Amino acid sequence: MRRELAYSLLGILLLGGTPGAAHAEETKPMRAEGGAHTQPGPEQDGLTPQQRMERRFPQKVRVGDLIGLPMQDYDDRILGYVKAVVRTPDGHIVLVMPFGGWFGYGGRPVGVPIETVAILARHLNVLDLPREAFPDLPTWKDGEGTPIPSDDIIRIAISRR
Repeated sequence: MRRELAYSLLGILLLGGTPGAAHAEETKPMRAEGGAHTQPGPEQDGLTPQQRMERRFPQKVRVGDLIGLPMQDYDDRILGYVKAVVRTPDGHIVLVMPFGGWFGYGGRPVGVPIETVAILARHLNVLDLPREAFPDLPTWKDGEGTPIPSDDIIRIAISRR
């Protein structure tokens, strides 16, 4: 009896479930498009990135608190880490991060407009740029904007799950 129970438990552990679990997996509803993010993408609402940011209830944040935060795509994969927050000559705010490299470090710097991201806890969600668009972003050069001091306060959209 014990031996049969042990073999049954071992089979359950090795096969990853109980009898009938395969059928339960088939009947589970699939998760919504866009991973854990619940806000519509740019192709769904016809708004500009600035209008979309305003609808995401932008809140004040200290610039220094954004440095080092990971940027994640719709599938919660880390694209890179924020290295600088910069104001361009036309007044827009850009988050500079290395893209590519190993584990988000050592890639070429790219500028991500703040209108396309939202903060959620201790990471940033890239909501309006698909992961496939990142290799096409131009390489950021240091002279293209003025770094914002880490004690300054800016506004950034907030996200939810």
